[in-house]
Amino acid sequence: MSPLTQTLLMILAAYLAGSISSAVLVCRMRGLPDPRLQGSGNPGATNVLRIGGASSAAMVLFFDMLKGAVPSYLAYLMGIDAVSLGLIAIAACLGHIYPVFFGFKGGKGVATAFGAMAPIGDDLAICLMTSWVVLLLISRYSSLAAILTALLAPLYTWWLDDRFTIPVAMLSTLIIIRHKDNIQRLLKGEESKVSRKKRPKKS
Repeated sequence: MSPLTQTLLMILAAYLAGSISSAVLVCRMRGLPDPRLQGSGNPGATNVLRIGGASSAAMVLFFDMLKGAVPSYLAYLMGIDAVSLGLIAIAACLGHIYPVFFGFKGGKGVATAFGAMAPIGDDLAICLMTSWVVLLLISRYSSLAAILTALLAPLYTWWLDDRFTIPVAMLSTLIIIRHKDNIQRLLKGEESKVSRKKRPKKS
């Protein structure tokens, strides 16, 4: 099989993997409202946190990251070049953003993008997760934490393993483009802060 054929097949596989909406499936499994119709309407971990609590959000986050990590790592093992790895990772994110199995209505692709970056190395994964958590705790804005972490990701990659700076920069650009509306709301002071669903008090 030629390298081009391998790359095209992996791009297709990554898109289909990304199209599996973890948020919708976890909410169905746990008897929660459809995240596309509740809260922000975004089928991602942050919105599931709002409507279903931390454990449901953690499941969504894990599976969304897995959708990006598995195709990227398999492509790396196949010896696919760095730029093509970036295209494969973007395909997984586009599957999450425009899922063919769920009416092309998906999330922002942040967790899937970070998951695609994670196989580069444990040190990069730790840097990304630490940055996102710290920025979220400081700002309470999930979108701002994602945007700033995306900006930092190519710098971390260049420092830790510069072979993958270009594909990571491609993913970071996609994340920032997907947050265009969030950036506008942040500038206007209209962006919603993260809040966890509160359990009703027992009488």
